[in-house]
Amino acid sequence: MLTSFYATPHVTPSFWPVVMRNLLVWKKLAGPSILGNIAEPLITLVAFGYGVGSLIGQIDGMPYIEYLASGSVAVSAALAATFEALYSAYSRMAVQKTWDSILNAPIALDDIVFAEMLWAAIKALFSCTAILVVIFLLGISRAPTMLLALPVLGLAGVTFASIGLVFNAVAKGYDFFTYYFTLVITPMTFLSGVYFPISQMPPWLQGVAQVLPLKAAVDLVRPLVLGTWPVDPVRPLLILTAYAACGYYLALVLTRRRFFK
Repeated sequence: MLTSFYATPHVTPSFWPVVMRNLLVWKKLAGPSILGNIAEPLITLVAFGYGVGSLIGQIDGMPYIEYLASGSVAVSAALAATFEALYSAYSRMAVQKTWDSILNAPIALDDIVFAEMLWAAIKALFSCTAILVVIFLLGISRAPTMLLALPVLGLAGVTFASIGLVFNAVAKGYDFFTYYFTLVITPMTFLSGVYFPISQMPPWLQGVAQVLPLKAAVDLVRPLVLGTWPVDPVRPLLILTAYAACGYYLALVLTRRRFFK
């Protein structure tokens, strides 16, 4: 029995059937789902990478198409995990009442929240893998280290899923998520070195960018996609892990309050 909203997370193996349930439902629409998640990053990649890239030339010693492609993979992980942790999770929680039904089984709310976080990260990996395949087929990069980017993208998925579940826990409707995308995700995308180096920004904005989870993901993913190793992997890994852990705990506390208050 839950003794406090702030109790430490108690996750049991019961979370896995929830993940499998979401997977089985998703498989019915897997193709359109993946296409929807990768459409925007791919359009951006083609339009800006080849269009604007022909005008820009190189950035940080690499063709702009490579710079943009390697950053777009990290953005795809963030967006796919965020959409799943917001719109899809909210539908299961508040509209379809799937979570209420699951709670009638011997599965606790802690397990459900953890399963939703993990499922969002897995779904993000599907989208990222598809984009990496496109990058490979287009010849933008065929470095073996691209495979090592997948665990990092999985961690990025967990991070953004955790943050998304925080907003899911306090949402009153789908419209609430517009604030999160407009005020958090969109500015973060432009401040994280996806489209241009942050060295072009004012010093105070560079300081803000250094602590953003998407910037940490880009710093790790970009070199791996392009065939090199991150210069300082420890700091961005710690940033992603800290956001993931704090985000999950806060999401769990707020979700407990929503269900049991």
